[in-house]
Amino acid sequence: MITRLICGALHGISAFRVDLEVDLARGLPSFIMVGLAEGAVREARERVTSALRGAGFTLPAARITVNLAPADRRKAGSAYDLPLALGLLAAAGLVPADKLEGWFLAGELSLTGALKPVPGVLPLAVLAQNEGARGMIVPADNAAEAAVVRDLPVFAAATLAETLTIMLDPEKAHPVAPNIPTPEDSVYPLDFLDVKGQEHAKRAIEIATAGAHNLLLIGPPGSGKTMLAERIPTILPPLCFDEALEVTRIYSVAGMLEGHGLMAHRPFRSPHHTISQIALVGGGSHPRPGEVSLAHRGVLFLDELPEYQKTALEVLRQPLENGEVTVSRATQSVTFPADCMLVAAMNPCPCGFQTDPRHNCTCSPQQIDRYRAKLSGPLLDRIDLHVEVPAVPFDDLRARRPGSGSAAMRERIAVARAVQAQRYADAACRTNADLSGNLLEEHCRLGQAEHNFLREAVHALALSARAYTRILRISRTIADLAQARDLDVAHLAEAVNCRVLDRERLL
Repeated sequence: MITRLICGALHGISAFRVDLEVDLARGLPSFIMVGLAEGAVREARERVTSALRGAGFTLPAARITVNLAPADRRKAGSAYDLPLALGLLAAAGLVPADKLEGWFLAGELSLTGALKPVPGVLPLAVLAQNEGARGMIVPADNAAEAAVVRDLPVFAAATLAETLTIMLDPEKAHPVAPNIPTPEDSVYPLDFLDVKGQEHAKRAIEIATAGAHNLLLIGPPGSGKTMLAERIPTILPPLCFDEALEVTRIYSVAGMLEGHGLMAHRPFRSPHHTISQIALVGGGSHPRPGEVSLAHRGVLFLDELPEYQKTALEVLRQPLENGEVTVSRATQSVTFPADCMLVAAMNPCPCGFQTDPRHNCTCSPQQIDRYRAKLSGPLLDRIDLHVEVPAVPFDDLRARRPGSGSAAMRERIAVARAVQAQRYADAACRTNADLSGNLLEEHCRLGQAEHNFLREAVHALALSARAYTRILRISRTIADLAQARDLDVAHLAEAVNCRVLDRERLL
């Protein structure tokens, strides 16, 4: 008897349909699995047969053939354990085959029949909804993420026996209620009020966040670069449902949801500088999302930027430009979204005190040159704002007057983002950082005075074409924060000031 069930396999952050067919035929007892199954899938035989024995079932001695179609696409992972167990029971006539129709199953089985969580359940739930499944049964630890998908009944099961109970009598089972984040879930314990002084850096961060621009903070040790960066999530706009679903799918594929449902906060990823190239941008023999994809719709913070491997930094150039990472292998090509805001921090020299008047810099010119050479021109050109973060004077540390706080900054940024959302409602871009081509010309028109100012700035500072474009984008964001329709010289001047540092002292 042949039994067919519908399940799914992951490809990037999406899933495609897999038809699992089980055939029990007369012949010498054997177990054959075909359909380009990887190691964890082939090993399901031992887990499933032991789990069935633990649940009180005994399979007949027969020639068992399992097919995973389409046969030319790779299947990996342990999510096939649960559908395989049910398929074997139905093929052996131990459970009614018609009770399995329309169900979508995913889960790993322990030797005792307990269900263990698997990565990528959210993309599988989206696939189940698209396939018109009557319901989806997943391990209890995966139920919250699967329940995010609308119009799909999701049931949580702890064991194989509990799965059978749900399928044989679904009327008595209760679907898992979706856990949608509330505004209270987006409260942060950090605030920009904690930062003493550094109002110029806060202003640059506000501009960068309002337009989703990349940002580089340069200053001596202890000036507050890391402290400033860690508070950027407190002023980011909240995730809309579609963005939250997209981010949650990435974390689901990476197996990092840990029982949670829809993500409430924009990601903030801060990998150590010893991270490898593959861990940063994604890849591996079975491609997985890297840190730049885990920061999608959020912030990727790279502290001590020159200490990262140069090869790892160079492969960031394409994601920063295109907002996605494509990992190509001999048998497949996978694309992960990577539309994040890059925030980096670095010292001006190896000892860190070149720009600190309170300390003497001990670095030789050759050491400083080697330190700066770790960052290529093309990479720095893709970072919109280059901002100096000076050492904080004692008077600012002891001052009781409040500086810019997260609440006020968040309100101004929300207004600027709303202007951009309305302006680009029918366009391909989302924020000012994405402006290019005709849209850049349309929304960054310059008068004669503005044109003359920018022309002189480009010639005097020897700016590249990319730098010119980014200055226009930054100027558009500054104008949006000021709720101005047109760009003027003041907007351009602040943008140039945020883009270009004193090259005699810094980069």
